[in-house]
Amino acid sequence: MPTNLLGRSDSVNSRASREPSSYSGSVPSTSDPVRTLDHDQAVGQLRASYERIPAGSPVRLAKRSSNLFRPRTELDRPGLDVSGLTGVIEVDPVARTADVQGMCTYEDLVAATLPHGLTPMVVPQLKTITLGGAVTGLGIESSSFRAGLPHESVLELDILTGAGQLVTARPEGEHAELFRTFPNSYGTLGYATRLRIELDRISPYVALRHVRTELDRLGPVIEEIVASGMYEGEPVHFVDGVAFTPSEAYLTLGRNSDAAVRTSDYTGQQIYYRSIQQRPTDFLTAHDYLWRWDTDWFWCSAAFGAQNPWVRRVWPRRWRRSDVFHKIVGFENRHHVAARLNRRRGHADRERVVQDVEIPASQLAGFLRWFDAEVGMRPVWLCPLRLRGSTDWPLYPLKPGEPYVNVGFWGTVAVADGAADGDVNRAIEDAVARFDGHKSLYSDAYYDRDTFDGLYNVPALNAVKKRYDPDARLTGLYEKAVTRR
Repeated sequence: MPTNLLGRSDSVNSRASREPSSYSGSVPSTSDPVRTLDHDQAVGQLRASYERIPAGSPVRLAKRSSNLFRPRTELDRPGLDVSGLTGVIEVDPVARTADVQGMCTYEDLVAATLPHGLTPMVVPQLKTITLGGAVTGLGIESSSFRAGLPHESVLELDILTGAGQLVTARPEGEHAELFRTFPNSYGTLGYATRLRIELDRISPYVALRHVRTELDRLGPVIEEIVASGMYEGEPVHFVDGVAFTPSEAYLTLGRNSDAAVRTSDYTGQQIYYRSIQQRPTDFLTAHDYLWRWDTDWFWCSAAFGAQNPWVRRVWPRRWRRSDVFHKIVGFENRHHVAARLNRRRGHADRERVVQDVEIPASQLAGFLRWFDAEVGMRPVWLCPLRLRGSTDWPLYPLKPGEPYVNVGFWGTVAVADGAADGDVNRAIEDAVARFDGHKSLYSDAYYDRDTFDGLYNVPALNAVKKRYDPDARLTGLYEKAVTRR
């Protein structure tokens, strides 16, 4: 397991944390859509901020918080004011849809939908990931084996383009090409101001089974669950897993449940990921299940001492959450306190290895063995997924019908003598390609331009960009992901 997460990163400042109410299972009696804010005023504020950016200057968000793990060049020019685009516009519990502003966090979105017994089709694991960010980037969770990726449940979205136009993109119609190309574009085509999404039903509780399985059985079991939605005669509504070592891997199978049972609480002294090894079954409220990984940032809170029982007792519960840990990483990357102490102790410099990659289920065991032998970070997260429909998406070319497994690993490794910072990440990129996988772009990337353009279909992106950003006001995908502009 990595000793720390204090590698390079961009600075992150988040708004004050708060605890949303738990879902009790009660649903409001009204069937009318629930409206919560005035969206038009916020869009007017955004467009006014666009007009204030000097002609020819790059257009970027004036946004202080982020879940990205790649630093970016600071700009001294004004950015787009998205401060008014952080809420839920409307929830329609009958149609099971929600209209949501682009910068709304999943924490706030879930707080609005869960009282109706509804959630987004896919709820990424960390509370401050935004809906717009998950759609223009990549989001995944334990429902992705049946619900696909967040952009697959988008019915329509309003986008402020690089040319300053506000367009509504749908699967069919004038802006259908923009609709299909927007996912994985990372702000290179524009920014979503409003998204209409489908919602999914969820029960008040989620019953869990932690099933230990051999490494070579992981792929076949996952393929079976993806195909049938069942395991050993019981329905499976959620599935993810953890590989602690090559000889100890678990799949966590979740099932919606209406039963009022004693539930576990992993926001206090108990730590969720450790329970996977300790108990074969578990019960969580729907709310706590959706945010089970956030309290300890999966297992990465150990890097800050937050899993030490003595530290945990005095660390306020409201500050045990992913965005607080991310702020600590941001502080370290500005001031390099831990890095200096590390050098004074005579230890090697450390390379940040924070990545999520999609590997075909059939290739999973081979990739995990390679990763453990060559990189050695433990544990790693496993999340099965399959595209929800038959549509492929140009900029993230997963094959429809193919079961994949997201493999997530987050930490740092020692830089070997004679090696350069980034060499481990480059080796991972090469291995992902050999195992027919694909890598998300929220963190560091080291590809050369030709390789990158081929993997992420940049020619298709550029063709759409010519229409919606003809003056190249928005930074290109390679420039963002690799050169950190």
